[in-house]
Amino acid sequence: MGNGEKKTVRVLIVDDDVSLRRVLEYNLQEEGYEVLTAGSGEEGLRLFDERGPALVVTDLKMPGMGGFQLLREVKERSPDTVVIVITAFGAVEAAVEAMKAGAYDFITKPFNREALKLTVRKALDMQGLSRENRRLKEELSEREEFRSIIGISRPMEEVFRVIDRVADTDATVLITGESGTGKELVARAIHGQSSRRTAPFVAINCAAIPRDLLESELFGHVKGAFTNALMDKRGLFEEADGGTCFLDEIGDMPISLQVKLLRVLQTSEIRRIGGTTSTFVNVRFVAATNKHLPSMVKSKEFREDLFYRLHVITINLPPLRDHLDDIPLLAEHFFRKAVAKSKKDVRCISQEAMDVLASYNWPGNIRQLENTIERAIALTSNKALLVSDIPSEVLKKADSPAGPEFPTLAKVKLEYIDEVLRHTNGNQKQAAEILGIDRKTLYRLLKNR
Repeated sequence: MGNGEKKTVRVLIVDDDVSLRRVLEYNLQEEGYEVLTAGSGEEGLRLFDERGPALVVTDLKMPGMGGFQLLREVKERSPDTVVIVITAFGAVEAAVEAMKAGAYDFITKPFNREALKLTVRKALDMQGLSRENRRLKEELSEREEFRSIIGISRPMEEVFRVIDRVADTDATVLITGESGTGKELVARAIHGQSSRRTAPFVAINCAAIPRDLLESELFGHVKGAFTNALMDKRGLFEEADGGTCFLDEIGDMPISLQVKLLRVLQTSEIRRIGGTTSTFVNVRFVAATNKHLPSMVKSKEFREDLFYRLHVITINLPPLRDHLDDIPLLAEHFFRKAVAKSKKDVRCISQEAMDVLASYNWPGNIRQLENTIERAIALTSNKALLVSDIPSEVLKKADSPAGPEFPTLAKVKLEYIDEVLRHTNGNQKQAAEILGIDRKTLYRLLKNR
């Protein structure tokens, strides 16, 4: 550790012996540390709370608060802080007990100057390594959340970019996309990259729970609230306190419950069915749907105010047919997963089989691809996954000649707008003049793309 680094490190010395305290202070200042001193455990704890030193050197035996109690208080407040204890020669057993309680090391009185400096240096080096190790583990944990979200195509790169930007915020996220595109994986990745990652991730499928039970599942109930309510029950919103609540298929939530969900989003308070008091919940909400919520808002099937509450940040997952470049990567991932599950000696996907998989449009998206490969592995008796192992419905559609594909009028219109914007180098005023529309109309078209 260079001197420039040491000057940034703050050390606290706690000892009721004034002369020893001064000697320790001089030796550590000589090494370039910023040194705080205290003559008692109480004063030392106060300084620790106020100044937050990286390392504490404390005598074990002091009037009032002794070194053992100070050690416990420091470790309770800040487990990362390194504590070195001072003990009299011949009282090493006490120092060993202190190390069992969390002290890094001990020095004996009278101490050797070089031994003191070396012990402090090693302690701080260990602290730095411990923090770096934890940081790397956290990064690895974050990457682990992305491991099941596979893709190198431009549409998926955009999804990764948005996840990375919004994960460590508390903003509500709405994930849209067809069934089977991996919406829950994205929700878990957002949670796994956030500061809430160690708290619960509670997933709720609004379409899978019967409507008459959904409110009780979400909000909980008190004893006697309805028939068979034999005891108080915590709802899933309470279970998710401190973490993330994933509301899957939010478009299937009844209007009557949408009103109550809106209140939770506005106030962070829930009230159990039959209850008279509200409870605060600290929950980050992520919702998902395969439905077109704006159309449902127009038809009064979904509340407009709730839609805008959920629509803070939107992640649109592309259907697999729009990122076919990712099929080989996805297929290899699902292949390895299926082989491990089946314990069969199937070694690869043949190139011919991969070509078939890559030429199919996958109406069931990623989920259908995974199920297809799992089924093929379960039924094959070959050493490689062959074309003959692929289900016939996939083969027929993959082999059928593709008819002409005509873009929708809306797509043609947007492509034309993009071309005009490229021509004007992004100048929306000039583009609107060329298109013969006002800027507000252009802005609305771009916003609703």
